[in-house]
Amino acid sequence: MTAKLFPGFTQVRVTVGGITINAVRGGVGPPVLMLHGYPQTHVMWHRVAPGLASRHTVVCADLRGYGDSDKPDSDPGHQPYAKRVMARDQVELMRALGFDRFAVVGHDRGARVARRMALDHPDTVGRLAVLDIVPTATVYGTLDQVHATTVWRYFFLVQPPDLPERLIGADPSYYLTHTLREWCATPDRLAADAVAEYRRCFDPATIRATCEDYRAGASVDLDHDASDADHRIACPTLVLWSATGLGAAYDVLPTWRQQADNVRGKALDCGHFLAEERPEEVTAQLLAFLAADEDT
Repeated sequence: MTAKLFPGFTQVRVTVGGITINAVRGGVGPPVLMLHGYPQTHVMWHRVAPGLASRHTVVCADLRGYGDSDKPDSDPGHQPYAKRVMARDQVELMRALGFDRFAVVGHDRGARVARRMALDHPDTVGRLAVLDIVPTATVYGTLDQVHATTVWRYFFLVQPPDLPERLIGADPSYYLTHTLREWCATPDRLAADAVAEYRRCFDPATIRATCEDYRAGASVDLDHDASDADHRIACPTLVLWSATGLGAAYDVLPTWRQQADNVRGKALDCGHFLAEERPEEVTAQLLAFLAADEDT
């Protein structure tokens, strides 16, 4: 299935820090790491990665806990799913592939990992693109009834084990379909083959691991953010977001200008899944952004 969705790409599996990370790699040129969001896998980039591969070496990876990457056990502090740990996985993956410095593009949960990577590894990340998020601390710090209703997973998935795991596990296919349709302005734009991959990978181990991802986001990740609140993202940063989704809830670009020194961005007319709903526009935006510094 992955080979069909990523023609010309090859699968790679690399052991880093005692776990195996799954990815696909294709193209030639300056390296770009692409990280997916919830509840998806690296497959979400299937309409964007081939276009980038015309100029770049593109690596689309599954985060730990997702897709065909390993799903290690967690602990009471959720440390194994801290974005700092998940970012380290991906830095080590790229080093194992021969890339010490690269651009990183992240969507949703992957964008949170990418943000942490840019903060923790400024000599490694040459450029950063984040799709359809504001920082987690902003989400929790600006809540009202409307926001709380729309970001209910930030409260549901963080409940103690294994309440959300059991509730989702009672009908995982329904929950997955509901999530994709809730967040997508044009559900018919989601490729059937891609959705089949998301469904294949949304098993009990993934459900458990992804809850831990959110639990970490509500605990240890916030601690890490608070401890380095005075640190700023130094590399050039591109922000893309959904005009009627995230853009209706947050003042996106000014929010990111509080985090990073060099930020540009644009709202797209689509739902949460920018790379699948507006792949041509996302590809064009990324190519232009990455071309400005192709020695990364």
